Amino acid sequence: MRLDAVGLEVMAHAFASIAEEMGLVLVHSALSPNIRERRDASAALFDADGEMIAQAAHIPVHLGALADAVAAVRTLEPLPGELFLLNDPYAGGSHLPDLTLIGAIDIEGRVGGYSVVRAHHSDIGGMTAGSMPAGARELYQEGLVIPPTRLTPDLERLVLANVRTPAMRRGDLEAQRAAVERGASGLRALSRRHGWAALRDAARELLDYAERRTKSALSRLPSAASMAAADYLEGDGVTEADLEIRVHIEITNGVLHADFTGTHGAAPGNVNCPIAVTRSAVLFVVRTLLPDDVPMNGGVPRAIAVTAPPGCLVNARPPSAVAAGNVETSQRIADTVFRALAAGGCVVPAQGQGTMNNVTFGGLGVGGSGRGEGWTYYETIGGGQGASQGANGPSGVHVGMSNTLNTPIEVLEMEHPLRVRTYALRHGSGGTGQWTGGEGVVREFEALAPMETTLLTERRRHGPAGGAGGGDGTVGANLLNGHAVASKTTLRLAAGDVLRIETPGGGGWGKGPQT
Repeated sequence: MRLDAVGLEVMAHAFASIAEEMGLVLVHSALSPNIRERRDASAALFDADGEMIAQAAHIPVHLGALADAVAAVRTLEPLPGELFLLNDPYAGGSHLPDLTLIGAIDIEGRVGGYSVVRAHHSDIGGMTAGSMPAGARELYQEGLVIPPTRLTPDLERLVLANVRTPAMRRGDLEAQRAAVERGASGLRALSRRHGWAALRDAARELLDYAERRTKSALSRLPSAASMAAADYLEGDGVTEADLEIRVHIEITNGVLHADFTGTHGAAPGNVNCPIAVTRSAVLFVVRTLLPDDVPMNGGVPRAIAVTAPPGCLVNARPPSAVAAGNVETSQRIADTVFRALAAGGCVVPAQGQGTMNNVTFGGLGVGGSGRGEGWTYYETIGGGQGASQGANGPSGVHVGMSNTLNTPIEVLEMEHPLRVRTYALRHGSGGTGQWTGGEGVVREFEALAPMETTLLTERRRHGPAGGAGGGDGTVGANLLNGHAVASKTTLRLAAGDVLRIETPGGGGWGKGPQT
């Protein structure tokens, strides 16, 4: 089967629509605000060989790493119709709260592909409520580790016995199961319409087409010998020392090679990053360089090679802790790759806020509140996007490896003992320049009961860099009752305490009158 341009476009959208339906089923079925409202989840469809056919427009840090999860499941020789659950960062996962459910799709009695859903659960056990502990020194402190395993009632009981909010976790897992089944039924429907052989050939053509388009686009980029850069993480929750990330980029025959030799070794804390997440960050950067009509599938990563010294910060080895590596180090990897491309002559945006501003809360049931025995809540907070040549940066948005929504204040206050006292743009935080960076956000939480909170944030010392001579964005700040607290920390809050998060602004682009 050979598809013309129209046929490629039709089939690309047909596959993508299945992934989008999977995502809709998930968010409309989930119990937790983190999935239902913030949409901290992703869905994708893979072929029988483990290459992504299509994805929904969800979370970059999830989507780029899903191929490793499917590869891990394929080693178990799945049978048609079987379901697998995993979260092990060293066996296809990203960090422990991200539970990945993979279904082997039954097509004519054989495994015809895989439907995959990854969702961030707001608790998976571990040393702190929300399973994002600042200062964790090993993976086991972060929560329950699930290697790729067939999903059975016994496994589900084991998972629910090790979390603080079992009823909510059960509901979210059921939502993931429904989404995986929607993916399977959607692929079977396409197979009945077009025939399985024709559908399989169309998927292969789309993969090859995306690879050709990606290599063509990368071949047209400047490829100066000096495409190298460094940037820094601001400590790891155990130490405050800066941790360097260094990358050198070469583009040869349309393939972008990102080499992280020279990057800091493994950190004591949990900013270590599995190689799957590092590849995901590089893939995100490459995707931004491609025309919008290039289908996002497994053909794109064929044009990318990533290397890093084993055991370093961006190629972690067990039992290194990784909770913040997925959400914060991934952001800095993307920043560093963009900076290297700029050094080689590519026109790229100024740096955005460069952090997800992770905030988790949790506690026991509040007497008389009807909130049950325990609760956990997790969110990330938007900030300023970097300006680009020809456009100011958007304000108050999720940047880089995150693509979630905000939790509506009404939902947060109805479901948890928290009050949002302030939610506003942080005026003046965007970098100056010919085009100005986006503004950060101010978000204040008042505790209405005793609780625990954990912060995993960045860009509190080094502001997002401007581009082409533009000014840097303003650094962020974390304050408890008006006093500064560390960027990565766990705190005990009493009723009446106020936690204020001020997120960074984006960098400006180009020299302007105020630069």
